Amino acid sequence: MVLEIEKAVKFLKKGSIIIYPSDTIWAIGCDATNQRAINKIYKIKKRCKSIPFICLMSNYEMIEKYTYTNKSIINILEIQKEPTTIIYEKVKNLKTFSNSIGIRIPKDPFCNILIDRFKKPIISTSVNISGDEYPVYYKDINVSILKQIDYAVNLRRNERLDKASKIIKIKDDNSIITIRS
Repeated sequence: MVLEIEKAVKFLKKGSIIIYPSDTIWAIGCDATNQRAINKIYKIKKRCKSIPFICLMSNYEMIEKYTYTNKSIINILEIQKEPTTIIYEKVKNLKTFSNSIGIRIPKDPFCNILIDRFKKPIISTSVNISGDEYPVYYKDINVSILKQIDYAVNLRRNERLDKASKIIKIKDDNSIITIRS
């Protein structure tokens, strides 16, 4: 795992696109602070740019660096038993996201170490053409996508990854809206 993390970090630092096993599904990602790389993922997925991607962050300190959060939101995150993405209304220090941002702290050793070593958030979106079903096994990833990425992490390739994260939005009054359960 250590060697794969080192390789993935090297590619992320160069502004490259990677495919990796996330805490939920097979993901395509890049440096969440690199607009050129983000635009490349939009192109690969044939996705409308008005639909933002989810970011993975490794800890609450990283979330506080990029959003306006509070103890109530952190408490909500801590009690989640399943992978949960929270949509924050306000973004700071992250010019690649202008309005809102979806963030998840993965409960996965590979993802957490990768983000810790990279020291920045990474994009996490399903490895599919927009509108198509996402692959549950690495072998099911669309060949046209594989030809356009820079590196595919060589871990968990025979493992079934099929559970998308729960998505919630927390309003200013701390009420919760479930977007995807």
